[in-house]
Amino acid sequence: MKNLVNKLLSTTKKYTVLDYSFLKITLISLGILIGTYFSNFFLNYTSLLWIIFLISYIFIIYRTFIKRRR
Repeated sequence: MKNLVNKLLSTTKKYTVLDYSFLKITLISLGILIGTYFSNFFLNYTSLLWIIFLISYIFIIYRTFIKRRR
């Protein structure tokens, strides 16, 4: 487990501004998604929020585990 954490920390040191922006988008969209189930305002946009979250999440996973591993 400690080895995994060290690899993740070394990978995040190589992040660019674009990587951090996608990370922020992922976290913000996840927070909005959680909030949609408690508020009727965002309930109509749930599918759009899921799409935004999944695209940014896949991008972050790719940059963290696949691209930086090479």
